Amino acid sequence: MSSSDPQFLYMILVLPSLFGLTLVGDGLNKMIHEESGGIISIVFGLVFIAVVVFAYLFFSNYLGQQV
Repeated sequence: MSSSDPQFLYMILVLPSLFGLTLVGDGLNKMIHEESGGIISIVFGLVFIAVVVFAYLFFSNYLGQQV
């Protein structure tokens, strides 16, 4: 599988990023409605997105060297 394949991008980048954005959105909603745990959801969402970006860069470099 090449790092430019649509399946690779969808599996490694798009779906997990949408999950991270959902966590950030849920945290913002909790903060707006003054519920507890909003900042925790935002932090976990941002960390999750950062891990997704790191994994994408790692795998794209790793698969690029293998070809």
